[in-house]
Amino acid sequence: MKFNDGFWLLKTGVKPFYGLQVVRTEKDATGYDLRVATRPIRHRGDTLYGPVLTVRVHSPTQGVIGVKLEHVVSGDPRTHIQLFPDDGPVSDVTFSKLDDQTNVLKSGDLTAEIKENPYSITFKSTTRILTESGLKHQALYHVPSVWTTQSASNSSVTAQDPVSNPNPKALPPIVRYLNSELNISPGELIYGLGEQFGAFAKNGQSIKVWNQDGGTSSDQAYKCVPFYITNRNYGVFINHPGEVEVEVGSEKVSRVGISVADTSLEYFIIYGATPLEILERYTRMTGRPAVLPSWTYGLWLSTSFLTSYSSETVSEFLQGMKERDCPVRVFHIDCFWMKQYEWCSFTFDPDNFPDPKAYLAGIKEKYGVKICLWINPYISQLSPIFKEGVKGGYFIKRTDGTTWQWDLWQPGLAVVDVTNPAAREWYCAKLTALLDVGVDCFKTDFGERIPHASVVFHDGSDPVKMHNTYSVVYNEMVFDLLKQRFGTGEAVVFARAATVGGQRFPVHWGGDCESTWEAMAEATRGALSLTVSGFGYASHDIGGFEGHPPSEIYQRWVAFGLFSSHSRLHGSSSYRVPWNYGEDAAKTMAKFVDAKHRLMPYLYNLSIHANSKGHPLMRAMFLEFPNDRSTHYLDRQYMLGPNLLIAPVFVPIGEEHEYYIPAGTWTSFFHPEETVQGPKWLREHVAIDELPVWVRPGSVLPLGPKGIGRPDYDYTRGLEIRAYGLELDGPAVVVDIPVGKGVAVAGQIRVRKISGSTEVAVEADAGLQVAGVWSG
Repeated sequence: MKFNDGFWLLKTGVKPFYGLQVVRTEKDATGYDLRVATRPIRHRGDTLYGPVLTVRVHSPTQGVIGVKLEHVVSGDPRTHIQLFPDDGPVSDVTFSKLDDQTNVLKSGDLTAEIKENPYSITFKSTTRILTESGLKHQALYHVPSVWTTQSASNSSVTAQDPVSNPNPKALPPIVRYLNSELNISPGELIYGLGEQFGAFAKNGQSIKVWNQDGGTSSDQAYKCVPFYITNRNYGVFINHPGEVEVEVGSEKVSRVGISVADTSLEYFIIYGATPLEILERYTRMTGRPAVLPSWTYGLWLSTSFLTSYSSETVSEFLQGMKERDCPVRVFHIDCFWMKQYEWCSFTFDPDNFPDPKAYLAGIKEKYGVKICLWINPYISQLSPIFKEGVKGGYFIKRTDGTTWQWDLWQPGLAVVDVTNPAAREWYCAKLTALLDVGVDCFKTDFGERIPHASVVFHDGSDPVKMHNTYSVVYNEMVFDLLKQRFGTGEAVVFARAATVGGQRFPVHWGGDCESTWEAMAEATRGALSLTVSGFGYASHDIGGFEGHPPSEIYQRWVAFGLFSSHSRLHGSSSYRVPWNYGEDAAKTMAKFVDAKHRLMPYLYNLSIHANSKGHPLMRAMFLEFPNDRSTHYLDRQYMLGPNLLIAPVFVPIGEEHEYYIPAGTWTSFFHPEETVQGPKWLREHVAIDELPVWVRPGSVLPLGPKGIGRPDYDYTRGLEIRAYGLELDGPAVVVDIPVGKGVAVAGQIRVRKISGSTEVAVEADAGLQVAGVWSG
């Protein structure tokens, strides 16, 4: 929210109450409790007027300091962000005083200096000031509701009227916001806030943490996360489940402004010596991604959405992919596996799938595929199960007790109330019946269009705070059902909506994009923005969702998609099988599918690290190279784990592709006879069947056998060990070889450069079979 008219003036009608002076300080085991006056206190008479802000400065875990700002302290505790769902906090708090006016709280290498008069908080590492909340940086604002009607937190959003909310409740004349600002230092860049598709560095942007279904070409996002990370060794986690408005240098150009229309606002400063350490601490607080089944890293193929498909079509696709050495590991059947107008009925359309159980068993046996079905939490009034939901009280209700419905997606659809245990049980029973038929996982679509105005949830949760939170509860519900059915490490959903905490229930894909170069770049920025926000995995619709991509764009997107964490071919009105784009496209796909299969010992190990440390698979360049300023704006290339640099091609044949190589001697993955010395910008023409993939110096890659044909195989057998630019007489590079199920490691391989030779020495633990060694 922008409150100012320029820097000095306020907008008409806005009344500020700035935190000016600490009038009382108390201390407990983890922090300070402050009473902060919003007017100068010269004598007791000055305490009689105006609000007082209650501020708690505390440390919930090592290297993290929180600031909780409250105007009214009787908030609703029912809807909140779950903290420390996996790992407990690590306590490390010390107190001191800098002088009579300054209290100091230290947690690990992070320090907060709290000055009482004038009131301010400065956050420091051991070497420098990170950021500060200075004089007048914290405030309560009274805002006339006449110019806040577009704020989701304060109105029935006009886009939902009159269909969804025919009787909106009038707004109060004044809306109260809590606002806190943090300084942006010269050269400081801000990243994250979820899956944002605009410029990767968020400086200058106004961002609402409010999930919306807006495609990949707007300022709306499916996965909004109240967390950002900077290139100045800290991150900021805003612990608020509702709509958070973030002005990233867009109101005051040297400040990040954080505001909520609520009585409480809390944020945490998270320090890290490296960006990956920041993500470790953030995901310790909010949860880490689950380890995914090894089969999920294979190629996913979809029927697409508006296309005509039946059991015969599905068989034709799978056979065609098999014949072209593009084996499909997961086949996804999109919306029309159900009858039109009946989504969701959770019943196969008998006209196209007369015997689904027998059919699915047949294609699973013949083609070795897993089956994914499209679902969502919306139930059409024409669905045969709609009356069950109404009778059971399983849907979100209006304030008058009737079922909330609208017509935007399906006729008179209702939304399952996931806060109702009986509704969750009912919904999961429908999915269990599908698992009995032979389904292996679900694409949990939608979850962004959750009503928040004039509605009530079963458990009394604040509807505004449930709007984003709904996506986490929805995906957790389905993920846990799959985990109960198949076991830990065998569950996966393919989800579109998420917010903080949603990273625990992967995988997430980027939503509806066009079939253009620009949309391919949007998908890349969205994925990198998501993975710097605590999410371990990211996927996207290969070829684009809307439209029919030219063969060139399709092939470039295939290369990008198969060097993403998860790879799914999906479109809207046209199929994404490669022969539709020429047989050469199928040959190119076969090459990249085989490469991804061979990389599985490396990729699966990254999944274990995502689960134990919160490190993403797809990494923005600055995550790995924070001291190289040239990497800080890069959003058209990325690291896949710590060792592989991927530079997708976003230009037509005939134009030069440009990307950056950091310092050191890098080796081409596909052409190991080629090396390049960085730091260097490369400009080159890239053949249509190529993708620039460079291996970082000092890397050891374990590769599986050629032509293995699937991502889930025995990673301990037939390994090829590749060593790239190891240091002569340096320490051995130790590589874990995963079992491929859960977090278990089968053993280790140790590789070192032999003195006076170009060869390397390889030692493998018992049970690991090395079939070949390459060094360069």
